[in-house]
Amino acid sequence: MFDSGSLKAQNTEKKWWKESVFYQIYMPSYADSNGDGYGDFKGMTAKLDYLQSLGIKGIWLTPFLTSPKVDNGYDIANYYEVDPTYGNKADFDVFLKEAHKRGIKVIMDMVLNHTSTDCKWFQESRKSKDNPYRDYYIWKDKPNNWESFFGGTAWQKEAETNQYYYHKFDVRMADLNWANPKVVAEVQKVLRYWLDTGVDGFRLDVINFLNTDGITNDNPFKDGQQQHINDIDQAGVKNAMQMIKSTVNEYSNRFIVGEIGSDKIEVLKQYQSQDLLDVVFNFNFGSIKTFSSKRIFDELQSMEKNMSNYPTLFFGSHDMPRIIDRLADGNSNRALALAALMLTAKGVPFVYYGEEIGMHNIIAKNLKEMVDIQGKTHYELALAKGKNPDQALKEGNEHNRDKSRSPMQWNGNAFAGFSKEKTWIKINSDYKKNNVQELLNKENSILNRYKKLIALRNNEKALQYGAYNRLEHKSDQILFTRSFEGDQITVVINFGSEKKISLPKGGQILMGSTKLKTNDFIIYRNRN
Repeated sequence: MFDSGSLKAQNTEKKWWKESVFYQIYMPSYADSNGDGYGDFKGMTAKLDYLQSLGIKGIWLTPFLTSPKVDNGYDIANYYEVDPTYGNKADFDVFLKEAHKRGIKVIMDMVLNHTSTDCKWFQESRKSKDNPYRDYYIWKDKPNNWESFFGGTAWQKEAETNQYYYHKFDVRMADLNWANPKVVAEVQKVLRYWLDTGVDGFRLDVINFLNTDGITNDNPFKDGQQQHINDIDQAGVKNAMQMIKSTVNEYSNRFIVGEIGSDKIEVLKQYQSQDLLDVVFNFNFGSIKTFSSKRIFDELQSMEKNMSNYPTLFFGSHDMPRIIDRLADGNSNRALALAALMLTAKGVPFVYYGEEIGMHNIIAKNLKEMVDIQGKTHYELALAKGKNPDQALKEGNEHNRDKSRSPMQWNGNAFAGFSKEKTWIKINSDYKKNNVQELLNKENSILNRYKKLIALRNNEKALQYGAYNRLEHKSDQILFTRSFEGDQITVVINFGSEKKISLPKGGQILMGSTKLKTNDFIIYRNRN
């Protein structure tokens, strides 16, 4: 049982992002307006009425700036241009204006750790040691032992100057030198450009990986694996974050969420504050690989005890398998129960596109569908490790990130209503039955119940700002009561056996019933 005496004072400062349900759109896969098989801004603009009806108040867009897409757009070649795949700046401006008309804020993915090697800055930097852009990146005569997070050395030799440049990720993604004041000034210029355009904030990619202190000592090894001790969380990272936050704070009502590359709550919490990041993603909660109600509860409790500001709540993203397959064994009732938890617990919820209709993973069956960001498939990498073809195919399928990136399923027409002509990747074979149009016509579909859950959160301040009075786990049930300005709402999520709930005298059911089936929930207002 949760010790309510250990609760910190609730931060009830009014912020629009505390009152918002965010919806992550993976740019290539949402809605294609021109038939080229890729999602675009015109297609997304046409779907804003749907998002408004769903109750969404914030959209997170994955990268849409000019990029060779070695890493799905997280390798930016030009910070000021919309990639032609998605349209042009005018298309973006219309999308943003129409979203704002519907009361929907928009935050954009911003990658500040590295650029594409196609970026003008890097193209200049590589020309000579005395080029004005040389120190925008990190060059050394002799590399240290730091390894890329994609495997192998993090250093690439350039014949032109006989030096090595540093790349924490793919060799075509060179790390920026944050110790250079000119880089800091360039970043501020980029942020102000998009804030002037009207974006409502940023999702900052791997923001604790910034190289602010230069190349320091070699990393140690443990059990044959390099420990990333000196190449992340450098001492100057917080100063860089403060600069980013102060720049964003030049504009009113903006929001920053950070991706922190760590699974340690003590690391995550140090970056979330009024002067740093508004919130951070906690992948200990969001990326749990297999279902465990106790594990989910433990993470809720850990966030409450350790994070002074609001946590984030999510179970899906572009980097992990779909929640209905990963955590619900294909069971839409359990997927909905997890959604109920995400939308009513304390924190800022992020819904990954398609979760509201119970979209499943696609199954990659050929090498083209298993292409990895390293330019090789996981199948090929597994073969190189000595795996036999069957093992390699299984491993390739397990690691393929595209399995959760199939096109949004709008209707039962050709190409699922996503496109008129083709799709960049296969559509899930269940699209004729599992799509927005079909589910809207079924009263108790997962989609319509999602809408009710989101509407409830949008209308109840206790579900936006409420502190926990209770937070318990018992017999595969997660139960909590949230209180705000005298109002109390209790949520019971039942992942165990069927059980009847006794409401307190005068209790008012807001959603669900007192007879809880397995993978069911009830939300009720306590007697005031």
